[in-house]
Amino acid sequence: MSVVRLLGVMLAIAGAVLLWSGLKARDSLAERATELITGRNTDQTTLYLAGGGAALVGGLVMVLAGGGRRRRR
Repeated sequence: MSVVRLLGVMLAIAGAVLLWSGLKARDSLAERATELITGRNTDQTTLYLAGGGAALVGGLVMVLAGGGRRRRR
């Protein structure tokens, strides 16, 4: 496995954890109260969701498209 694909797997796992944390935080009582008062999620929850989603997608792209084997001459 190439270094690029290995980094992609690590990035995808970290992104999935952040995304899951953001989804769990969105369901908390404090987050629901904030959303009821302000009409939107807190900045921290939004960063978890957006950052986790971006890291997950970026990691998957690195795994699927990156680091093919190079031929030696």
